[in-house]
Amino acid sequence: MTTTVTPFLWFDDNAEPALERYLSLFDDAELLDAQRHPDGALFIASIRLQGQPLMLMNGGPDFQLNEAFSLSVGVETQDELDHLWDGLLEGGGHPTMCGWLVDAFGLSWQIVPTALPRLLGDPDREAAGRAQAAMLQMQKLDVAALQAAFDGTA
Repeated sequence: MTTTVTPFLWFDDNAEPALERYLSLFDDAELLDAQRHPDGALFIASIRLQGQPLMLMNGGPDFQLNEAFSLSVGVETQDELDHLWDGLLEGGGHPTMCGWLVDAFGLSWQIVPTALPRLLGDPDREAAGRAQAAMLQMQKLDVAALQAAFDGTA
């Protein structure tokens, strides 16, 4: 028996535009399955983003997404970070703090450069503290500014 764990996201009635947005933003994204109501409206869809399966459902207004659950995306470069950040905010999303945002569909995301855990986990606790202090002042993370804070040149 194979056991899997897949995040299952409940949307009111906008799962289809959400999945279209997500599929357009991630290079290795794919639609795996879509189940539709008799009128053609999306009911449940399975997608994969960068190898991570997700399920999205138009479940109605009974439950709302909130920041208690988020998807964390590790990126290598500032260009990747900017692309995802801007694309996820498009159409009514809003930034929060420290690399977090809420997209236009209500889903919370963390867009995290791979440099961040390296900087924050460095054995030089003073330098790591400077990087952390810089991060705590940011909405969208800036890799060069984090590195400059770490280096003490900011």
